[in-house]
Amino acid sequence: MPIYQLKIKLLSDTTFGRGDGVAGLIDQEVEHDPFGFPYLRGRTLKGLLSEESDNLIAILTNHRPSWERVACNLFGTLGSTIGTMGAVHVGDACLPEDLRQAVAFQINDEKKLTKTEVLNSLTTIRRQTSIDPQSGTPYEGSLRSFRVVLRDICFTADLIFEKMPSDEMLSLLAVGALALRRLGSGRNRGRGHVQCTLHDDANGDDITHHYANYFAK
Repeated sequence: MPIYQLKIKLLSDTTFGRGDGVAGLIDQEVEHDPFGFPYLRGRTLKGLLSEESDNLIAILTNHRPSWERVACNLFGTLGSTIGTMGAVHVGDACLPEDLRQAVAFQINDEKKLTKTEVLNSLTTIRRQTSIDPQSGTPYEGSLRSFRVVLRDICFTADLIFEKMPSDEMLSLLAVGALALRRLGSGRNRGRGHVQCTLHDDANGDDITHHYANYFAK
């Protein structure tokens, strides 16, 4: 079963929002596992890659229909039948597995760490408010708090295929990864700036530009 990896480096603080907060503490919490490690759901990541790929295909003047077929085969189409499923399964974007296992041991067996300590070591809480442009003062009741994952942290998501993907599929993944530069909640307000690269799981090589050049041709 061929496996590739998408590596995501956070260039700015980022919120993998889960749609709720913690009463009395925070308005918007980040998605995190039972041990306090933030992660980005694979379904969300797949949607972002598909969206960026569609945007790139839309500006093509030549060979657009053929690349649209590649995108449909790669990411799937609307519906829930076997025939509409995409060739790639995108796993959750997580921190390294060996790190998560070591920390889980410290929490479950050694009792030396807690989930909250792990979460606090990788995140911080930011606050923002809306300002009245006329008076320059904050609007009453507009103060909001949200947790962010700290910049410079790297996440990895497995890209799993049932059979060897075509060069066209890998090239579309590569350019989609390069185009994906913002993700998470607040990505239009300065948060969520990322750098994504495509890697061969077998040897860890960065194959992003190799396949991006294939798309350019």
